[in-house]
Amino acid sequence: MKQTNRLFFQAILGCVSLLLVILPFLLPLYWVHIFILIFIWSAIATAWSYMARFGVISLGHGAVLGIGTYTTALLFNNYGVSPLIGMVIGGIFAIIFFAGIGYFCFRFGVIGHYFAVTTLVQVMVVYLLIMYFRDFSGGSLGLTLNSVGTKPLLFQFESKAYFYFIALAFLFLTLYVWKRIQRSKIQRAMAAIENDEAAAASIGIPIVRYKTTVTAISSFFTAIGGVIYTQYMMTLHPDVLSSVDASLGIAFKAILGGMYTLWGPLVGTTLIIGLEEYFRVVHGATLIGWSVAAYGIVIIILVIFFPKGLHGTIGEALSRRRGWRTDKQPYLSGRKGG
Repeated sequence: MKQTNRLFFQAILGCVSLLLVILPFLLPLYWVHIFILIFIWSAIATAWSYMARFGVISLGHGAVLGIGTYTTALLFNNYGVSPLIGMVIGGIFAIIFFAGIGYFCFRFGVIGHYFAVTTLVQVMVVYLLIMYFRDFSGGSLGLTLNSVGTKPLLFQFESKAYFYFIALAFLFLTLYVWKRIQRSKIQRAMAAIENDEAAAASIGIPIVRYKTTVTAISSFFTAIGGVIYTQYMMTLHPDVLSSVDASLGIAFKAILGGMYTLWGPLVGTTLIIGLEEYFRVVHGATLIGWSVAAYGIVIIILVIFFPKGLHGTIGEALSRRRGWRTDKQPYLSGRKGG
């Protein structure tokens, strides 16, 4: 029975993958643009869930986006450094800043909502630094990347289809990393730490090392995702990338779909971006901000009644009905879903 279900799932996955490959050649440019946004922000939300699924909640990933994107953009605009190199440098800087501060938080026992507030302060610090050094960063006006025409090695392409496949590949990469973490010693160690940190420490699990490792992985891939987004849009703005709203937006996307599941961030991101585009296209300026209010209400309802998110709740219900679970690891907390 399980083998049949696995083969059926693989067949469906293969058909979906084939469809995704041919979509940019069939759809209008507007829909290609929407898919690119969904892929990029789903990947970023997935990277955020690397930490959150183990109870390490960050509200400061806007700081990671800001460091990664502005580092890459300033290196390119001022020194001609290719974004392919700049994104790696930006990702390393993001690790040094975010995971570095995280290390000291974990070292001195800053956990739970105290850690979340600390990350929120970090994004405010990065935002204020962008504003203060406005002669370089553009401040509240944002920053426009230098246009060099069609040069793939400088991450500038003639067609949106190129960014479609780059964004799709990056999404699959973040999902692959999610699965690798799930099957590694990190998963078992972090699950034990989340369940009872004192007990985990007593049996020799290096808590600080594992937490810092997960934070570093999350920071790096979040920064890379931000660079892909800015290269696609060709502009940077602190309110979009480095603000508290940006940080909360990433968390909301993952929570809405289910931050404990592989596909949850993708589901949540698709719903949120779809809702935002619906209000923007159908109602224009008459209902500006209503999309934010709408999914804010949805988040409140989900937290109260569906804490595992939409994908997590539906997946668990289907698994229970069939008598099997998609996740081989036992749940250590009643609030988690498969």
